[in-house]
Amino acid sequence: MSISVSNISKSYKDQNALLNISFEIKQGEIVGFLGPNGAGKSTMMKILTTYLKPSEGSASVSGFDIDTQATAVQKSVGYLPEHNPLYVEMYVREYLTFNAQVYKIPKTRIEDVIKLTGLSSEAHKKINQLSKGYQQRVGLACALLHDPEVLILDEPTTGLDPNQLVEIRELIKTIGKQKTVFLSTHIMQEVEAMCDRVIIINKGTIVADKNLNSLIEENDQIVEVEFDYRIEEAFLLKLPNTVNVKNIHGFVYQITFNTATDMRPKVFDFAHDHELKILQLSRKNKDLESLFRELTNPSKP
Repeated sequence: MSISVSNISKSYKDQNALLNISFEIKQGEIVGFLGPNGAGKSTMMKILTTYLKPSEGSASVSGFDIDTQATAVQKSVGYLPEHNPLYVEMYVREYLTFNAQVYKIPKTRIEDVIKLTGLSSEAHKKINQLSKGYQQRVGLACALLHDPEVLILDEPTTGLDPNQLVEIRELIKTIGKQKTVFLSTHIMQEVEAMCDRVIIINKGTIVADKNLNSLIEENDQIVEVEFDYRIEEAFLLKLPNTVNVKNIHGFVYQITFNTATDMRPKVFDFAHDHELKILQLSRKNKDLESLFRELTNPSKP
């Protein structure tokens, strides 16, 4: 396993940031780590980079224990923190050269990461002259300098415009073909576009850990139907496997079913049997954002 976490907990005085967290990430996976602000995402990432020590539990990265083999962990991890710590008064190539000297790696590697991260046209500029998107590329280039097996990226797309989002997304997907990537973000569409799997954390505990496709497919199905007049919601609850009925507007209803079977034929037959006229009928899959809201709803206990 590239990353293995077993029963990790972390407390700050009387506040619990993480509570008995366990998960594993295989080599070559791109895993999205989601959760509301204060859920414990950054704390978990800092533990995996050995920046913080857990209060309880154990973890390893690339087979190295975060407690007893911290130096080996640091060598195997490329880390881009949420607030990209760049020396903005330096030139791009100068900054990467400085970090290469810290890692004691050949200068030839600098040109490799410049090319990989698409910085060739900007490498002669000072970092403070670059757009936010290119500054993120510099941070990624620095994280890749020592050719780590694992990349840990904390909010790598924060503050980027739509074009920059696409560029960084494609870059991360390219990197993910060769390395394990563990990233946090608040942008659900980016997770859906980049990740193989998602781990959702809430109040310091994991509330979901599944393949992204199965996470969406295994959840409730929504059928949207429009009739030619208003129907009592209680009447539509007579449909089999119905979880909820909601009048969206006018004569349009969203019916939630707890089944993988396509329920549109059942809705059509139900309407026919009760002499109801359907004006439109469509099936809607829940997106990751809807699932995230359900699993991290602050109103839930």
